[in-house]
Amino acid sequence: MVDAKGRNMKCLTFFLMLPESVKSRSNKGSKKGSPSNSKLPPVCYEIITLKTKKKKKMAADIFPTKKPAAATTVQQYQQENLNNNNTIQTCNWQGLYPTIRERNAVMFNNELMADVHFVVGPPGGTQRLPGHRYVLAVGSSVFHAMFYGELAEDKDEIRIPDVEPAAFLAMLKYIYCDEIDLSADTVLATLYAAKKYIVPHLARACVNFLETSLSAKNACVLLSQSCLFEEPDLTQRCWEVIDAQAELALKSEGFCDIDSKTLESILCRETLNAKEIVVFEAALSWAEAECQRQDLALSIDNKRKVLGKAVYLIRIPTMALDDFANGAAQSGVLTLNETNDIFLWYTAAKKPELQFVSKPRKGLVPQRCHRFQSCAYRSNQWRYRGRCDSIQFAVDKRVFIAGFGLYGSSCGSAEYSAKIELKRQGVVLGQNLSKYFSDGSSNTFPVWFEYPVQIEPDTFYTASVVLDGNELSYFGQEGMTEVQCGKVTFQFQCSSDSTNGTGVQGGQIPELIFYA
Repeated sequence: MVDAKGRNMKCLTFFLMLPESVKSRSNKGSKKGSPSNSKLPPVCYEIITLKTKKKKKMAADIFPTKKPAAATTVQQYQQENLNNNNTIQTCNWQGLYPTIRERNAVMFNNELMADVHFVVGPPGGTQRLPGHRYVLAVGSSVFHAMFYGELAEDKDEIRIPDVEPAAFLAMLKYIYCDEIDLSADTVLATLYAAKKYIVPHLARACVNFLETSLSAKNACVLLSQSCLFEEPDLTQRCWEVIDAQAELALKSEGFCDIDSKTLESILCRETLNAKEIVVFEAALSWAEAECQRQDLALSIDNKRKVLGKAVYLIRIPTMALDDFANGAAQSGVLTLNETNDIFLWYTAAKKPELQFVSKPRKGLVPQRCHRFQSCAYRSNQWRYRGRCDSIQFAVDKRVFIAGFGLYGSSCGSAEYSAKIELKRQGVVLGQNLSKYFSDGSSNTFPVWFEYPVQIEPDTFYTASVVLDGNELSYFGQEGMTEVQCGKVTFQFQCSSDSTNGTGVQGGQIPELIFYA
């Protein structure tokens, strides 16, 4: 055979997918030179022209195995899909991805083959997103019922005004890509979407994310949401944080965003570990925010109006008299009769009846982890001179460190100044400078942080103290590396910050005071 340029070419014929019997009969027919005598059906041949005097190519050379797409390529497609800028650059894009998961990921938020569209978000903030009915139905029973159930919708466009676009995209990414991508800004909305469309694994991941990021700043908001989503484990975790770090939680911005039902549940909480004046001030801040939400003037009357009966859940008669006189009594929220009756309740022998709860809250009972089996003193130690006593510890459950128990003077009564500090990986989480009085006994004396510090499990923290006072004091002996305290296990190890001799076996900081 001669090509257009006069070069000699060979014709190589491949019989594709033919049984041996067919091949042999075909060869016999070709020898006779009479195509009309052959009763075989026409055979499709693949003709490949090869240059003469060249080595014949093997099948592996002609059809090279395509390498699996690199992870960066998949991530690039996913990023393009998030931006809805996902044009397929090749007609054989399926061959770029070796697994069905990666091929599905390419279709995430992709117009290619999309057979349904969602208009997601409230009016004025909507986003139009493409979808594929089969993929969505495989990922969610709600989508399955929507597209293939007895009451299936045949609409090409579905409006979803109660879900945020970013949260809906996060859910679609999980359904298409089997990937969970959560952030603090969208996790609550994503949890709502996962609950609405019954995607349980994504919902569980959202709850886990919320539990690990739970703090006093967001505990009240998450409490409100966890009740709405019917997540009892998350609700219990929120209460643990609110009880232990009540004052921080009540002073947070998130407290003002809760609904009235959640407000009432917090105000009547028996184990709330906060001064009542802090509770009162937090309720006033919430009332101010609620007036703004209801487009009401920020007047005293309107604040009292939005509080309603919740005001009687504040235990005003249990405040210190100074706190009441300088705070609640002058706030204007109480009526003259209420103010007068509370003053009489403080001072009169015959106390008037009050609508307010007059019984103090129980709060939380602090627990103590004692790490020494004995203590001692010598004539020449324990001395301080401004040096640091320090120890590292870890727990197996979340707790809240409220302070330390410290030894005092072994030479009679004395006063100490203590600078206590709690760090994690060099970052200061809590510190306080206070004084305590030692009566000369071998007892421990509590020194408190301003607010309890949240301690996460399975991470080492550093507890430190610098003492200034009587040079001779008691010190601990026979220290333990592991202490079981209630349901919490503490582990101890030496700290490089310790410059005064304190370690696991002996020294200062005999107790960690905590809530659990």
